[in-house]
Amino acid sequence: MKKLFGTDGIRGVTNSNPITALSVVQIAMAAAYQFREAIYANQRRPLVVIGKDTRLSGYMLEPALTAGFIGMGMDVVLVGPMPTPAIAMLTPSLRANLGVMLSASHNVFSDNGIKLFGPDGAKLSDDVEAQIEENFDKGVEHGLVAPELLGRARRLDDVAGRYIEFAKNSFPETLRLDGVKVVIDCAHGAAYKVAPKVLSELGAEVVAIGVQPNGTNINDSCGATSPGKMSEKVKEEDADIGIALDGDADRLILADEKGRIIDGDQIMAMIASSWHENKQLSGNGVVATVMSNMGLEKYLEDLGLTLHRAKVGDRHVVEMMKDKNCNVGGEQSGHMILNDYATTGDGLICALQVLALMVSKQQKVSKLAHCFDPFPQLLTSVPYTSAEDPMHDAKIKDLVARHEKELNGEGRLLIRKSGTEAILRIMVEGKNKTLVSNISNHLTKELAS
Repeated sequence: MKKLFGTDGIRGVTNSNPITALSVVQIAMAAAYQFREAIYANQRRPLVVIGKDTRLSGYMLEPALTAGFIGMGMDVVLVGPMPTPAIAMLTPSLRANLGVMLSASHNVFSDNGIKLFGPDGAKLSDDVEAQIEENFDKGVEHGLVAPELLGRARRLDDVAGRYIEFAKNSFPETLRLDGVKVVIDCAHGAAYKVAPKVLSELGAEVVAIGVQPNGTNINDSCGATSPGKMSEKVKEEDADIGIALDGDADRLILADEKGRIIDGDQIMAMIASSWHENKQLSGNGVVATVMSNMGLEKYLEDLGLTLHRAKVGDRHVVEMMKDKNCNVGGEQSGHMILNDYATTGDGLICALQVLALMVSKQQKVSKLAHCFDPFPQLLTSVPYTSAEDPMHDAKIKDLVARHEKELNGEGRLLIRKSGTEAILRIMVEGKNKTLVSNISNHLTKELAS
């Protein structure tokens, strides 16, 4: 069982293990040791790209990562605050051997984390993560290089322009956003400069909120995890659409012109149906996770498409997309992967596909989205500090069996340990709203005790 890595990299409270300056130096060394040997065999210096979001702790952790990589003989390119998908794009673009994003994504500012990308711009496999953990545990001080072999660090000044053009290139050349009014909430996070600029350069009238990061306000009652402000701003400004990103901009939640929220399941349904109509959808289906609503599954079935369910985490979605040859995948929470354009979740690029659909069909987003009526679904959480799989607990297994019998095949129940926080996530879904509510309340009460 992995101890450092969760569903989306390494994450924790800043200045508590493993998110301390010392541990981060050692994590960098362990990752460098894993990637550099094959590089030296090719007679070229290993290179790593490091980005970050807007958290205060980035000022501490970025130098720690840099020191660890340089001590292992890797050159470092620093790009500063940029979206996670920008790091995934830059890693192969710069022929780098490793990409690193310092971010805890949608978490509060006091958390931070490390996301790692391989030379192809994709997140690392379970096997590679396990090997890095092994390197970390055994220590790799013997791998430190001689003084003359130390790496060098430099800053890449034009990175924002590179990502802006990358994102714009995903939007059809024949279309413009003239006359479209867009509210975008950047969650005071990594996309606070680039996302409004992309929309503006494509011709949209942009109302930007969540674009004043101060180091501690990232994701604070804003962005994809708190889209209420974005929704209200859409109504206030009489905008055509609202876009909410999270702290590192790999997650997307939308609002239609009436301010109604559109989650990841509805976004997948909208894009998949359009791409299916245009013969652009591959794999005759979509990859989502076990958390996606049964309404999405039924909607796709009616179109003759299949919903494939992966484990929670966009990395697992990407892996299944490759296996099933699908080009649309995502999570209900808003991680959206369109691998025709990006190797990882990219909230901005996904939003651009929705905007392109609006403009090409000349329809309001309220007519394009809300493709299906979701089954009643309740998500709750309780504290959970055990390292064990909750489904190995006799009490939890008994509760699940009892309530699944009540649902009688017309619903789902899922209890899982969060990969990013010390909590147990509880999902109950079914046709009968009252039954779903009763089961959810009972499970939450029992598991919190």
